[in-house]
Amino acid sequence: MPTNDHLQSILERNARVEQDKAWETSLTRRGTIALITYLTACLFLWMIENPGFWINALVPTGGYLLSTLTMTTLKNLWIRKTGR
Repeated sequence: MPTNDHLQSILERNARVEQDKAWETSLTRRGTIALITYLTACLFLWMIENPGFWINALVPTGGYLLSTLTMTTLKNLWIRKTGR
């Protein structure tokens, strides 16, 4: 029979898992990654002297943001198909 300490550790672990899940899907995380992606692309394009680097850097950033929008849909389709 589980002890109170064991149950408490399970509850604490579940809380951590829920926090991690919330972070993974948060707008803050997505926005931060998009900003870092944009700034990195800007820096790289500027270094190779690409004209309009600040506009061209929107391409990888937009790709990232688009992928975050479609992943939930693809995940749900996968779950339905595999039954997991």
